[in-house]
Amino acid sequence: MSHRNWKPWAAVAVGLVAVLAVVGALVLPRLLAGPTAGPAPTPSAGATGPASASPSGASSQPTPTATRTAAGAPPASSAPAPRPSTTAAPATSRAAQILASMSLEQRVGQVIMVSSPAAGPDAAALDALRRLHIGNVFLKGRSTAGVGAVAGVVQSIRAEATDAATRRVGQFVATDQEGGQVQVLRGPGFSDMPTALAQGSMAPAALRAAAAGWGRELAAAGVDVNFAPVMDTVPSAAFAPQNTPIGHFQREFGYTPAAVSAHGIAFAQGMADAGLIAVPKHFPGLGRVTANTDTASGVTDATTGRHDPFVAPFADAVRAGVPWMMLSNASYPAIDPRHDAVFSPTVIGGMLRGDLGFAGIVVSDDLCDAVQLSGIAPEQRGADFLAAGGTMALCTDQQLAPRVWAGIVARAKADPAFASTVDAAALAVLGAKDRAGLLPR
Repeated sequence: MSHRNWKPWAAVAVGLVAVLAVVGALVLPRLLAGPTAGPAPTPSAGATGPASASPSGASSQPTPTATRTAAGAPPASSAPAPRPSTTAAPATSRAAQILASMSLEQRVGQVIMVSSPAAGPDAAALDALRRLHIGNVFLKGRSTAGVGAVAGVVQSIRAEATDAATRRVGQFVATDQEGGQVQVLRGPGFSDMPTALAQGSMAPAALRAAAAGWGRELAAAGVDVNFAPVMDTVPSAAFAPQNTPIGHFQREFGYTPAAVSAHGIAFAQGMADAGLIAVPKHFPGLGRVTANTDTASGVTDATTGRHDPFVAPFADAVRAGVPWMMLSNASYPAIDPRHDAVFSPTVIGGMLRGDLGFAGIVVSDDLCDAVQLSGIAPEQRGADFLAAGGTMALCTDQQLAPRVWAGIVARAKADPAFASTVDAAALAVLGAKDRAGLLPR
């Protein structure tokens, strides 16, 4: 290179150095920092069950903590209650894709559970599954036909999950299999389960093993949701006969929150060991009432407060990872003087979602047959429950299911904000179904 041309080449060299310096400044820190982490996953509705990362497996869980404080309940939250986490997966998830393919009527069907006679669906139940697109079934009544017969009933119900009805999304099939007088399914292949009070005399580890056996019987029959355990605390053996819905039938595990926590969680974990979804009930507790919301109106618990010791078993169940929770239909004026629990934003959003941090499926107690709710039109009941923060409305009278369904559809058409609430609840249910293997592939 001649001496007179060195300046242009020097300028080029300087430019290259500058470019390399800029590139290094942008890239080198990323190389040194390693891969960039994605956003943290949000808690999913219908999240991991007790002793299980999914309905099909088990893992260790926290020890029940009902005796941790004198109050026995989590501290009060001074901040506004957070909105429930209903996003089961990213927007590109299978659940979200199916939701996007559904009509409003089909979406509403996913947030309702309708009853069917345990002996087999009748005309009203079949109409709900076919015409109303209802995507969840509760086996009601009593059957002594045994596991094989019930499996046939469930198979016929699942055959109704057609493309036109539910986009081929399978149903959650539930029943009440607590033990004692509350055992819907009996006969060959089903054990005669003792009452919860008798179960409460067992060591928790022994109860968990027994519950796993009872759960395997349900699974063999095709049932995947058990509306148990009862985690209401009856104050004493002396009061139990006056406590019509729980103590009268020995549905309580004991008379202290600690006993109820230890045995209720053991029962739920045993069900999860068998692949069943256990559903603690009836939040925030029916142990202090005297009347039954199924058969009476004006059922009120004037004692239980938001941070009551008797709430502790439910708090412990949430910490143990239960994926569903059932609400009480009673009134709790010390918590919410304006609404029954099933319609209360304070009970659902403030207590269950906020104070206890529950991010799973909130299912109502029966909205159709319950005399407690007889003063409210069926068209309003399901919509009010969802608006308060609920996820799945249970209707144990298939004759009234069309009115509950129509009320939700009508409100969603009239109110875009409520339509979004329905979508969030439906996505939560579909996410739970994805984890349970109920979505089409």
